[in-house]
Amino acid sequence: MQKKLLTALIAIGCTMSVIGCAAIMKGANEEVSFSSSEDAAKVFINGQDFGSTPLRIKLESNKTYNIEFRKAGFESKMFHITNNIGPGYVVADILMGFIPVIIDAASGAWYQLDQTNINAELKRQQ
Repeated sequence: MQKKLLTALIAIGCTMSVIGCAAIMKGANEEVSFSSSEDAAKVFINGQDFGSTPLRIKLESNKTYNIEFRKAGFESKMFHITNNIGPGYVVADILMGFIPVIIDAASGAWYQLDQTNINAELKRQQ
């Protein structure tokens, strides 16, 4: 019985030491919600049409994004989503060993987006 328990603990320890903390906890993507004061405004992310509000999309955490809301008869509204490194994930990875640092750094799982709920107040064109 003790041998099985020891084997299980070693297996869990080995798995934890080769998987990044951020990759386990949140992954390399974040869900972002887009809404607007006017229904069915088009949402463009880095120039590409992703659909109309209300909208939810998973975006890669290690990238930055230019967001534009467009609707006929209204002024377009721009937003910029940036990212930053979550220091807690870095510290946890360092404590877990060298391999998790490499995994989370390479996958972008360390990063978190600065905005995950974007609401555009659209103004009528004059």
